[in-house]
Amino acid sequence: MALSIYVDDIILTGNDENYMDKVKQFLNENFKIKDLGQLSYFLGLEVTRTEKGIHLNQRKYALDILANQGMLAAKPCSAPMAKNMKVLFGQNEPSYEVESYRRIIGRLLDLTNTRPDIKYVVQFLSQSCNRQMNCITKLSNEF
Repeated sequence: MALSIYVDDIILTGNDENYMDKVKQFLNENFKIKDLGQLSYFLGLEVTRTEKGIHLNQRKYALDILANQGMLAAKPCSAPMAKNMKVLFGQNEPSYEVESYRRIIGRLLDLTNTRPDIKYVVQFLSQSCNRQMNCITKLSNEF
């Protein structure tokens, strides 16, 4: 059996229904829980069951990211990053809103759970953010 907890959400899974019922009963007696039935959506992961097994996707989560950035009408490309890309940002001044950029990088990191094809690009963007933040820190310390 596995019990996964995130803030006030719990996923309970296992192959012994009786034992899982006992655990749910124990939790309910001590914390007053609500059983929502079979898992269908959790932390941006959509869960579907078929005869072949359980499938995870983040379609809604990806669409939410695109919608928040005003990119729902953007056309897909076969390669998520230009070949041999070296420098993403200027060296002296930030060309983006730092907190917004960090937030989107965090959401993209979450998206890599089901999209390993974008891991390299997201990691590159994350490193670019760190390099830019170091540059900003040096500039602010000079003044």
